[in-house]
Amino acid sequence: MDCTFKTEKGKFNYRVGAIIIHDNKVLMVKSSSSPYYYSVGGRVHLHESMEEAIRREVYEETGISFEIDRMGYIHENFFILDPTGEEYHELSMYYYMKPIEDYSLINKSLTEDGIEESLEWIPLNDIENYNIYPSFFKDEKLLSNEGIIHVVDRE
Repeated sequence: MDCTFKTEKGKFNYRVGAIIIHDNKVLMVKSSSSPYYYSVGGRVHLHESMEEAIRREVYEETGISFEIDRMGYIHENFFILDPTGEEYHELSMYYYMKPIEDYSLINKSLTEDGIEESLEWIPLNDIENYNIYPSFFKDEKLLSNEGIIHVVDRE
């Protein structure tokens, strides 16, 4: 069971995201139903630690058992979902994953709604030309961040 719930005023999500960097590229997901890229990751399950959740989500989406390097970002995101107009309050923890030797990824998966997703390596030197969420993936701190950065986004 995912840690998400609806209220009269909108929906709350508790999720984790992965920062996977290789050869100056970051691994992102693209859904066949949306115009933007988003991080590998997903919702935390009830009674699951964030670290358990990120390892599970990354494995489900890539087919690779990555190890966690460290937490990099805490992201509070307040947004309205198009086209439904539903208001979201999302709390996400982003983890840097340790580099590996073999990046033989599963390149296709399905969302819980049955929508096809694919993985794509986005070049960091050209990332400004991509529609990416969360937007802090476009920040130069993504490569040099040594601490934990707290980001609050309100649409």
